[in-house]
Amino acid sequence: MQLGLIGLGKMGGNMAARLREKGHEVVGYDRSPDLRDVDTLAELVERLPVPRTVWLMVPAGKPTTDTIEELAELLAPGDLVIEGGNSHYVDDRRHAGQLSAKGIRYVDAGVSGGVWGRQNGYGIMVGGAAEDVAHAKPIFDALTPDSGGGYVHAGGVGAGHFVKMVHNGIEYGMMQAFAEGYELMAASDVVDDVAGTFDSWREGTVVRSWLLDLLVRALEEDPELEGIRGYAQDSGEGRWTVQAAVDHAVPAPVITAALFARFASRQDDSPAMKVVAALRNQFGGHAVTKSTGDSA
Repeated sequence: MQLGLIGLGKMGGNMAARLREKGHEVVGYDRSPDLRDVDTLAELVERLPVPRTVWLMVPAGKPTTDTIEELAELLAPGDLVIEGGNSHYVDDRRHAGQLSAKGIRYVDAGVSGGVWGRQNGYGIMVGGAAEDVAHAKPIFDALTPDSGGGYVHAGGVGAGHFVKMVHNGIEYGMMQAFAEGYELMAASDVVDDVAGTFDSWREGTVVRSWLLDLLVRALEEDPELEGIRGYAQDSGEGRWTVQAAVDHAVPAPVITAALFARFASRQDDSPAMKVVAALRNQFGGHAVTKSTGDSA
């Protein structure tokens, strides 16, 4: 197939490379002149055969909305837009309605695989009408792992990004569990080889996973993690997952706790823990000095 790909950063650039390696023709556009094949979205549209397929890999929110609004004025009825960023599923419905009014088709695609996707393939989670998804299936097949799998047509418009949102929420919980296990073993006087323990879990155990492989790799590079600051950003999907759980009255304590743990990581001196320390001092005399952190 021939397709336009908008956004050639870490994910989009690797996706374009994998698609080209699989025999597809990709016309790429990016804000950076060093990365793009064309200088404008109008030129990208002109380069594509009708009906056109355009894949967006730009940041969620205003950048995505602005790009879709511009494409709505450039594309023609029958063309297809695939939104592959981490947009909120609610936004997908608005974008699809906006394009549908002009006869332009819309599919949302959650993409997982990070910087390793070019080599290993990506997980692709798709939402949209069956005929629109079928039209783009050769692209999805090229992006997913060569071994098969890694693909689902999850439902109508919005379903792809909804399941990707849940996927990332689960990821939050798994990462937090590994992190807490690491801290517990490192803090104990029982375990001498924390990194080796994680490495041993990669085979034969029920917790083996790609995330575990990545943790072992990180510990091999920096066994004490001394070069890493204990600060974890959240990209939005965790918050949306927790909000969706509230909206549907579904208990999600692990994902919620993992999200809040990321918030705690950004506090050099947690106000909440100051209150805890003050209360412990009031009822138990457990005073902690700020200079040493020792109980007085």
